Amino acid sequence: MITHESSLESFHEQIQYVLNNYKPHGLSASQFSNVFIGGLGGSGIGGKIVKGIFSSRFPLPVEVVSDYTLPFFVNEKSLVILSSYSGNTEETLSLFEQAKSRNATILAVTAGGKLMELAVENNLVYNIIETGFQPRMALGYSLGFLIKIFAELIGENTDSELHTVVESLKDNGKHKKIAENMQKKFKQTLRNKYVIISDAAFEGVAIRFQQQINENSKMEAFVNVLPEANHNVIESYYGLLPANFIFLNSNSNDRVAARFDFVIALLERENNKVMSLETEGLDLQTLFDLIHALDWFTIDITKPLGVDPMQIENIISLKDYLASV
Repeated sequence: MITHESSLESFHEQIQYVLNNYKPHGLSASQFSNVFIGGLGGSGIGGKIVKGIFSSRFPLPVEVVSDYTLPFFVNEKSLVILSSYSGNTEETLSLFEQAKSRNATILAVTAGGKLMELAVENNLVYNIIETGFQPRMALGYSLGFLIKIFAELIGENTDSELHTVVESLKDNGKHKKIAENMQKKFKQTLRNKYVIISDAAFEGVAIRFQQQINENSKMEAFVNVLPEANHNVIESYYGLLPANFIFLNSNSNDRVAARFDFVIALLERENNKVMSLETEGLDLQTLFDLIHALDWFTIDITKPLGVDPMQIENIISLKDYLASV
């Protein structure tokens, strides 16, 4: 059985698999008016992250849809990329039918199921993910394929960067060390809720981290993004709060970096638990290194919390309920 620990130990192999197995789509961004990425949970988060990666150079509007319904303006000039690990996510299958009815171009990333069947039936380009993982632990596949898809749309080749990512992830001692330091920082407050404060560049990474805390560690977690959170959420930061604060700062904007400094000082003045993770920019290695370290933290704290990250009883119960109504 593939455990979360074993999938993290071999995470670099997912990126290598993408490099070895990517199926080109032969499309160009100039053929479209907009791009939509459809997916939910562990399959959908790659869309939010890849949107951030390419935001400064991608020439088209990009929207991530984590719902049953595509926006009204999706049409024959739209590219719809659907990601579902199982291939049976009902929301994503609903998006497929809508995209098809509106003559949009569809690409798929999946490990099988109904989505793969539909891709084959409709002669679509699709990229296949290896099976055996829980979807949230297969991010290397889904995000890796999305990076390749987006790069091809604008005529870029990201292979060299992705090879660097593979080599960096092979040596996961540094990632485990960051996770260990985080666990030490919050040792006495592990059962507090987690508030993740990021800049716009790291919003997708922050949401991924929140989802991993929710699903792996069974704890509440929330994301706030600067500078927007300085115009509202900051007014709730008075006194000692029942939260662990984790800051993700790419240092992409000097004014936002100054806001990080202010909020950190504000919280620390009241003895709140704060940890800041900073990078210099947002290259692919930096992004994957941060995701990997944060993933390790969400697994490491399951032991002192006494929870099993492999068990997702509430999610399974919901799916059973929806199947009956």
